[in-house]
Amino acid sequence: MGRMKREMLDREDHGLRATRLIDLQNGEIGVSCSCNRCGHHAEAATAVLVAQLGPDYPVPEIGARMRCGACGSKDVATRPAFSEALAAEPWTAVSWTVEPWSGGRRANRMAAG
Repeated sequence: MGRMKREMLDREDHGLRATRLIDLQNGEIGVSCSCNRCGHHAEAATAVLVAQLGPDYPVPEIGARMRCGACGSKDVATRPAFSEALAAEPWTAVSWTVEPWSGGRRANRMAAG
């Protein structure tokens, strides 16, 4: 990689940091754990992880301290369980309306003319 590109990427990454457990605890979001060997998936409670690892522990590094409950592998990937948190929310509060397709501008011009 060229020097200029490396410096640009370093500047972009300078302000980024991994999500920490305290960020998830404030939003009541769990930690999604997936085994890279057998595909087993589970969600760990954030409160338990905060008690064991501390609130400033980065979420992506939690997988190095976990073991799969199905196959015993230590190759576990962890990430915030945002999708599970969104799926648990009631979607009835949001209403979507779909307009019938009118054929676009060309169809409208043909009908008018």
